[in-house]
Amino acid sequence: MILVDTSVWIDYFNGSNSLETDLLDDALSNNEVAIGDLILLEILQGFRSDKDYHLAKDHLSSLHQFNLLSTELAISSADNYRVLRKKGVTIRKSADVIIATFCIEHRLPLLFSDRDFIPFTQHLALQSVTN
Repeated sequence: MILVDTSVWIDYFNGSNSLETDLLDDALSNNEVAIGDLILLEILQGFRSDKDYHLAKDHLSSLHQFNLLSTELAISSADNYRVLRKKGVTIRKSADVIIATFCIEHRLPLLFSDRDFIPFTQHLALQSVTN
């Protein structure tokens, strides 16, 4: 099972070809993809067309679902953010910190194309699907 970040889903829905979208396509074929509530929110809020929104919602809702944030994970996320800040790294979005921390805590590989996840792989043991 892998978790797929919004950055890859956006490329996938836009028809972009990349290593990450190819890996997502393969993982979908093998029923190995999970989605988190924050990722679902980010993806669905980006659709302009009602038809595309409903189609994506139906497909994404069929995936294994995770609730990404709890009180414990909020504290772990803040701790991880602080560790990276002390190393001179600033993560731009809190959602990315939550997603990365969830994956670290649950030993769940993350498929991403957003560079903000790289420090988590370098300093905090986030498993990247592409490595």
